[in-house]
Amino acid sequence: MPDDTGTCWEDEVAEIHRLVVGALGTNVYALRCKATGAAVLIDGAGPPEPVLELCRRVGAGRVLQTHGHHDHVGAIPALRAAGHHVSVAAADAAMLPGWDGVVADGDAVEIGRLQLSAIATPGHTPGSMSYALVEPGRAGSPVVFVGDTLFPGGPGATRWPYSDFGAIIGSIDRKLFARFDDDTVVLPGHGRPTTIGAERPHLAEWAARGW
Repeated sequence: MPDDTGTCWEDEVAEIHRLVVGALGTNVYALRCKATGAAVLIDGAGPPEPVLELCRRVGAGRVLQTHGHHDHVGAIPALRAAGHHVSVAAADAAMLPGWDGVVADGDAVEIGRLQLSAIATPGHTPGSMSYALVEPGRAGSPVVFVGDTLFPGGPGATRWPYSDFGAIIGSIDRKLFARFDDDTVVLPGHGRPTTIGAERPHLAEWAARGW
């Protein structure tokens, strides 16, 4: 059964809802701007019914994919049929059952008065994308959605022919650890949140073990 954990993070201007779905316990997130009510869904994992209900409840209209793996895309046909616009990095687009737009490194996605900054973090898949929350008047990002690039304890799996362990280590090092403060909350595609500070000291250990 899906696990609706409700609000998993919030501050004065933003709230994030987390829904855990599917056999692999995939995290689906919805980011909502408190001032305007605008919202966006991060990853259209299935089954679709609880994901569509989450979209209705928070008012999410657009879907941003962190990557194209099967456990993150099961609700996409139903979401698109319901009128939701699905965006994904070009390199992962062929993995999806359908899509409507392409998101690229450095793109800014407006959600009311909030913004998500798209950060290419390849390695797990060629088009893996992370999204950093940008809030008005705030330096740095309080939260980054990383898909399956980074988990508590290490990088995501790179066992597929199109995956690249060196690339995922480089993405974590240069795109996440070099950019974000220690207190930045990391919201992964599976499992519980972590922080940049909790994971940063272990990079050399992960590189040495090779997974």
